[in-house]
Amino acid sequence: MVDLVGRRVEREAVEHLLNEARAGRSGSLVVRGEAGIGKTALLEHARALASSSGFRVASAVGVESEAQFAFGGLHQLCAPLLDRAEVLPDPQRAALNVAFGQQAGPAPDRFLIGLAVLNLLAEVAEDGPMLCLIDDAQWLDEGTAQVMAFAARRVAAERLAMMVLLRDPTDNLDPSLFAGLPELRVDRLSPPEAWALLAAAVPTPLDQQVRERVIAEARGNPLALLELSRSASPTHLAGGFALPDAMSLPLRIEAMFQRRSRNLPVETQLLLLVAAAEPTGDAELLWRAAAELGIARESGAPAEVAGLVTIDMQVRFRHPCVRSAVYRAANPPDRRRAHAALAVATESRTHPDRKAWHRAQAVQGTDEEAAAGLERSAGRARARGGLAAAAAFLQQAADLTPEPADRARRALEAASAKHEVGDSAGALALLEVAAAGPLNALQSARSKLLRAQLAFHLTRRGEVPGLLLGAARTLAPLDAALSRETYLQSLDVTMIIGGRDDGHAVREVAEAARSAPPPAEPPTPADLLLDGLVAMYTHSYAAGVPELRRALEATCHDGGPAQARGGGDSRWLWLAARAALTLYDDELLYALAQQNVRVAREAGALSNLPAALLFLASVSVLAGESARASELIAEEAAITNATGGMSLLVAPLLLAAWRGSSSEVTELHATFVREATARGSTNEVAVAQHTLAVLHNGLGNYAEALDFAEQGFQSLEPPHVNLVLPELVEAAARTAQPERAAYALEQLTLRATASGTPWGLGLAARSRALVTTGSEAEELYREAIEQLRGCRMTAYLARTHLVYGEALRREGRRREAREQLRTAHDLLSDIGAEAFAARAARELRAAGEHPRKRAAQPTDALTPQELHIARLVATGATSREVAAQLFLSPRTIEAHLRNIFGKLGITSRRQLKELSLP
Repeated sequence: MVDLVGRRVEREAVEHLLNEARAGRSGSLVVRGEAGIGKTALLEHARALASSSGFRVASAVGVESEAQFAFGGLHQLCAPLLDRAEVLPDPQRAALNVAFGQQAGPAPDRFLIGLAVLNLLAEVAEDGPMLCLIDDAQWLDEGTAQVMAFAARRVAAERLAMMVLLRDPTDNLDPSLFAGLPELRVDRLSPPEAWALLAAAVPTPLDQQVRERVIAEARGNPLALLELSRSASPTHLAGGFALPDAMSLPLRIEAMFQRRSRNLPVETQLLLLVAAAEPTGDAELLWRAAAELGIARESGAPAEVAGLVTIDMQVRFRHPCVRSAVYRAANPPDRRRAHAALAVATESRTHPDRKAWHRAQAVQGTDEEAAAGLERSAGRARARGGLAAAAAFLQQAADLTPEPADRARRALEAASAKHEVGDSAGALALLEVAAAGPLNALQSARSKLLRAQLAFHLTRRGEVPGLLLGAARTLAPLDAALSRETYLQSLDVTMIIGGRDDGHAVREVAEAARSAPPPAEPPTPADLLLDGLVAMYTHSYAAGVPELRRALEATCHDGGPAQARGGGDSRWLWLAARAALTLYDDELLYALAQQNVRVAREAGALSNLPAALLFLASVSVLAGESARASELIAEEAAITNATGGMSLLVAPLLLAAWRGSSSEVTELHATFVREATARGSTNEVAVAQHTLAVLHNGLGNYAEALDFAEQGFQSLEPPHVNLVLPELVEAAARTAQPERAAYALEQLTLRATASGTPWGLGLAARSRALVTTGSEAEELYREAIEQLRGCRMTAYLARTHLVYGEALRREGRRREAREQLRTAHDLLSDIGAEAFAARAARELRAAGEHPRKRAAQPTDALTPQELHIARLVATGATSREVAAQLFLSPRTIEAHLRNIFGKLGITSRRQLKELSLP
């Protein structure tokens, strides 16, 4: 192909991508470059190469004017493949059908749609290798872009190749979406390559000065080079090109196409404008709109002869720049005429949203009918899970609304939708429109709430709880249920970010929440949770325990996929899990953490699942399940990478601290504190100090552990302070400063007694034993061991055997000490608490016994992800079931199983079931 002159590196990259896919090693390639640099030519080269070598090719093209239609680009790609959708699991098939408007149902999580697309492509690729081409991805609608980025990151063992073409700069696309994927940058041609391309494009001899000016004007851009040569008159080619001007290259290319289109007949220009305004490329729709304008079909011929467009069953512009050039060159009245004709020609039954959109583009000034049509389109988009599309429709509806009150209402709804999709700047701008009003009292209160929520999202600073409290008070006489939810959100936010350095912010917010309206009957789990937290922090810990436990038990039995979809309920599930930590209730804590993961999985809510996985990983660390925690952290990292999110570091930091990995903790701690400080989150900084206390207690650096524990104790808000109390007491006891632990011990004992749980009572007995001597201490140690045996928190049981053994050795009771230290060393080694295990080993040697070395296990060779897959398969789950749970394709699971079998020296799933997996 002449347009690929000099593209050896690019050709090789495409050939490598296809060869790898043919061999069953899927891959993705993001191709970047400026307009006209040759990306589309490279795509066509890939299409031709793939088609000639047995690939099935599916493609989609982003269109600037189509960017607000939810999943429009995705439908382009998948429509020819939907006959294979029947093999998808029911939730995935339903998600795809709802997204494409083929069935009604709750709005699906976009990453569940992504999994459905990934498995649909993988299913088609079972018949033979497949190539997916996405051109002009910078103009994809947001839902499509996120789904395609997710799929591009998850392809692995399928015979599937994906090429995504992005124009630089990509101002209208989140730059993080495709970040981190293999990338190919298409650069400008060198002067010799430009000469060769020009010689191929212009068969007549050129004057050397003319050739040099053409090449200088094009600046190595192939499309500019070809268009300059094609648009120049014979006189120019013979000797007089204009000197380069100051225009940027993409605009320069568009200007050349505009000049070519202006030389066409007037009717042809108008037909081109209609085609440019209609993004689907539907030729029949084009001709219906043309007839509405009185344009004959013959008017298309001059545009085809000029090489600008091809019209047969589809309308295809020679290059995306042609479409944008034609549309931008048209005057506003002609644009409105084109859209008005398309609105008439578009079927309202099959394409109501496009009809409404064209109708709105045809309006000059304001128009209530057009605005109402866009508002209805927003409702349909939201129902399909297209929140970004809903926000765009509502924003335009607000712009077209003539009545101020209706305009303010629609602007407020648009702001809320913008917030939901993460466009905080857009939401704030729309709130200013809404503020111009008039707003009624409830709308004004909702605006106040949205501002507070945006402040939390943007800053997480200490004033956010106060903003939420103000919104809750305003809402109280207007919407009691929303007011109570806002009070609860204020408590939730305070527990996350803190707000004061003395750890009393939660109490102040709870005092304010006492004025919340009474709950409806019967109360919801969220109502019970609010009342329980208020009772605990305004009366006493003991007074709040019964109410809070009732709330947590109700929440535990009220879980379901709808919670993850709804957003609000899933937040209360988080808060409930943290409240279980406040109660030292390990059973409820574990159950709620697992429920949070289950709810997110069942709903396909990958926006919620990573944080849920990390919370469960943290709980697993405390339960002594370090291998399980590693699996969950690995899964979170893979999903976060696939979704383009930001990974939270608290679980990896906690795991590294319990393992005693000093260098890893130092690195993670610095990053964690830097990010938390930037967010203004004092509570997160204090949580990080707790992990350092754990690390140094494990290493035996008790003075450092005491300093960090005290920092955490002074700053931490409930419930996280519960974790630092036993660390502070141990460090103070080991530095012979029990007076520094007196208040912490008092608080721990109070909470343990009120909660009555084995975990709390065991920690309290252990901590009191550390600052006690003689027979009383021994009784306390034994009581602690007995209590902790009755709970899930094996890590604390192991550490209790350790400190009891240390106390016995100091008393010279070496035989009894060895028994406790041996148990401690075995438990701590098994759970991966290596620093604590090393501490036990030192004590054992001092007591006259050499500690046993942990025997190597076959599963040690498995990665955390492989161990996770092995564990699931060992329960009898099929590859398809495991794939659905881990958001991978079945073929990828099979590839992992082959690696697992090889590392374990087995050949079947039955043998895997017989292994004792950690």
